Amino acid sequence: MNRTNYTRIETKNSLPQSIRLQSVELLNCNLASAIDLERQAKQAHWNVKGPNFIALHELFDKVADAAEEFIDLLAERVTTLGGTAEGRIQAVPSIRHCRPTRVRWTAERERVDALSTALAVFGKAAREAIDEAARFGDADTADVFTEISRETDKQLWLVESHLHG
Repeated sequence: MNRTNYTRIETKNSLPQSIRLQSVELLNCNLASAIDLERQAKQAHWNVKGPNFIALHELFDKVADAAEEFIDLLAERVTTLGGTAEGRIQAVPSIRHCRPTRVRWTAERERVDALSTALAVFGKAAREAIDEAARFGDADTADVFTEISRETDKQLWLVESHLHG
């Protein structure tokens, strides 16, 4: 991603501009991933079939709701730092190393497994972002990612529980 793609709005935020620019890049990359996660959860929600339909239909919707919260947290942090949140679907594959996942699901178990994998990948990226934000000196952005990491782990636990038994 090219940092010059994001408007730099003057702000009285005390973080140095160099740190804010790094944070905006990191946040926007994970914003793209959160949008992709939310869409994967909705795709699973809309298309689930089988004997566990209602349980999975509702679960997948809750995962989508959690991802929507992540989207808001990330986008609002970007704008708080004077950046421009990049939430257009067209931007998702072009941001840094972010690549949306394409999955073909047929059976209930495959949907559960695919969504649990997407959550695990997203959770790992959130933990990496905690460390990265801390390295360049933005504790508040690291805290946003900590909040996201905790909730992602919870959602992963709920989804994975359907893979056992």
